[in-house]
Amino acid sequence: MCEIDEVAARVYRLRVLHPTDSVELIAGRSGLTVEEVRATEQRLAKLSLLQPSPSGGWSAVSPETAADTLLSAAQQDVLERQTAIATARAQMHALTGDYLEARSMRSAKGRVEVIEGLDNIRAVIDDLARTCKSSVDVLSPGGPLDEAAVSSATPLDLDTLARGAHIRILFQHSTRKHRLTAKYAARITAAGAQIRTTGVMPSRLLIYDNEAAVLPVDTEDTAAGVVLVRDPAVLGFLQRLFTHHWDRGLDFTAEEEENGPEPTQLERDVLLLMAAGKKNEVIAHQLGVSPRSVSRIVAVLLDRLGATSRFQAGVRAAMNGWIS
Repeated sequence: MCEIDEVAARVYRLRVLHPTDSVELIAGRSGLTVEEVRATEQRLAKLSLLQPSPSGGWSAVSPETAADTLLSAAQQDVLERQTAIATARAQMHALTGDYLEARSMRSAKGRVEVIEGLDNIRAVIDDLARTCKSSVDVLSPGGPLDEAAVSSATPLDLDTLARGAHIRILFQHSTRKHRLTAKYAARITAAGAQIRTTGVMPSRLLIYDNEAAVLPVDTEDTAAGVVLVRDPAVLGFLQRLFTHHWDRGLDFTAEEEENGPEPTQLERDVLLLMAAGKKNEVIAHQLGVSPRSVSRIVAVLLDRLGATSRFQAGVRAAMNGWIS
């Protein structure tokens, strides 16, 4: 759309005062060239501020009338868009009954459902997160979070907390020194969430309102699908499993004593897995730390226990009451 600058305003004002003047006269009165006046009059005509005069030349049109003429098409377009939006909204709202009915059927007690496909998994978790009312409990093995996970989880968690629901998340100890995970933990903890860390966790697990739980079909491949559990008996077991690990967790902001006579929680976890015959690579994977870190911890434990083998370290750790 053309702009009304100082030149256009000058020519328009002169056309109001002198409607029958020739272009040459308007040019002389305005201090513009004839070509500039003609170009400006064309611009004013596009804005409906000038219209051809029956006697030749141009007649000035009031700004109100010009605005009505110029904007009527735009107003019609806006009206059509508003009508389309209202129609689409009505059609969407018409599905509310179907959604609530289907959701109530999906929420029926006693159901265990396998969800496959990343989009379907995300949709289910997103729906559970956005509709939960009282609590979300999470076991989150696998080490630190990446940027994509933090970006998607943060707004959902803050919205859940704002609704008055409680969030408890259990990470692995290795997340404590990860800057991005620590920043995420600090932000949602400030909003009311509780976060702890532990060593070994059996699987990723999410429990919503103590009414629905989500866990992976394959703990080694979380993209393979998830199991959505609403069966009360299975839910009861999963709740006890979460509580078992939660009660043994350490607050995310708490400091763990290192290099003292008693082993840290991470060292205890390494000892337990050593006693179970696990290799360093397997221990590292299960604890979410690097194999190099496990090797270092094993070396420190062997030295502290005065052991010459992993088996001997396990025996002496048990005799000391470090593991059971």
